[in-house]
This record gives sequence, structure tokens and C-alpha cells, in this order.
Amino acid sequence: MASRSSLMKIGNAFIKMLLRSLFHPMLSGNMMLVTVKGKKSGKPYTTPVNYVQDGDEIRVVSQCDRTWWRNLRGGADTHLLLRGREVQAKGEVVEDQKGVAEQLSLYLAKIPKMARYFGVSLTQDGQLNRDDLFKASSGRVFIIFKLKG
Repeated sequence: MASRSSLMKIGNAFIKMLLRSLFHPMLSGNMMLVTVKGKKSGKPYTTPVNYVQDGDEIRVVSQCDRTWWRNLRGGADTHLLLRGREVQAKGEVVEDQKGVAEQLSLYLAKIPKMARYFGVSLTQDGQLNRDDLFKASSGRVFIIFKLKG
């Protein structure tokens, strides 16, 4: 039986292929490719990610145990394949739990149906439950990409 990481590599390769093809509209409404350079190696790494766009900002949530986002600490220039177009962006990482909870709130305001995935309930008045937001932010980071030009 294939390991989880082997299956993820195969799945990511398939998603990359689709996002680079004429069939990208099937996924590119909420998935894009992020290419970052390794800080030590200088080698480019390309990863498919889910995103939410708000004007010239794109938000991506990741689990802390993933490694792709670590080269963006302190800010870094990146290439994004966004809806079939190559664009330049600057990526910044939000790692502190309070900041991640704030970003998650903005993220879920754009796609409220994802609240259930993160285990975030609504209060009686329809607002996101702050305790749930804080719990959901544990073990996660947010990456904010600011589009250039």
C-alpha cells in the first residue's frame, strides 16, 4: 500500500498538471500554484494551494507541519499561477495564534461554508464563534500574498 506522502505527491502532481493546462478553470477558482525559492538552496519549489482573494491580497492557510511556506518567513517574492496567469507577489507569513485567528476570520468571511471544515461554529447572532476561531488557529499559519503591479 502506498504511503500518505506518496499519495500526496501523486495528487499534487496531478493538480499541478491540471492547473497548468487548458482545463485549469475546473480548479483555479480556488486553487493556485505557488513557486518559492529555497532560502538556502535557491531551488524553486512549486506547491498547489487553496486560496481566497480579496482585491490585491490572497490568503492561504496551511498546517504548521507543512514545509513549503517556511521559505516565506520574513517576506519573499513569489510567482503565482493564478487562474491560468503567471503573476508576481510578495508573500508574508502570519504564525502567531492571535494573528492566525484574525486571518481565519477574514478567510471565513469570504467562504463561510468552510467554517465547518475548520470546526468553527456560529454564535446565536450569526457571528463566528471566537473560541472556535482561536482553537482552529492552533497548528496553522496564514500566508498573505500581495500582488505586484
